Amino acid sequence: MKFLVRSFFKTLRIVLGPVMQLKETLTRPQGMVRSTAGQDSVDQSCRALALYQYKTCPFCIKVRQEMRRLSLKITQVDAQPEGPARAELTQQGGHTKVPCLKITDEAGNSHWLYDSEKIIAYLRSHFAQVV
Repeated sequence: MKFLVRSFFKTLRIVLGPVMQLKETLTRPQGMVRSTAGQDSVDQSCRALALYQYKTCPFCIKVRQEMRRLSLKITQVDAQPEGPARAELTQQGGHTKVPCLKITDEAGNSHWLYDSEKIIAYLRSHFAQVV
């Protein structure tokens, strides 16, 4: 039964994935305009962030759209295929769930933030007011 469910969702992703990516491209929001110094500050802060995501996940698309709206250059890590990125997400983050924002502090400690709404709230609280 588990095989059938996984096969169904894999087929659904294959069929709907390109449609969702096209919609994301066509509905790309206009980015926030900041002063050069403000954008440089934001870019520096974004180096401590990484978004673990799947390309066709609707919740990941929602987070990526907000990243574009806020003009954030956050590293995007595709955690869908089996490999080191997915293993890191599972081992260090605790779940194989996306979207997940990895936040690394100055001491090198990582905090893993799950749930698209929480990630968007975090991004807005830290970057929406930087001008």
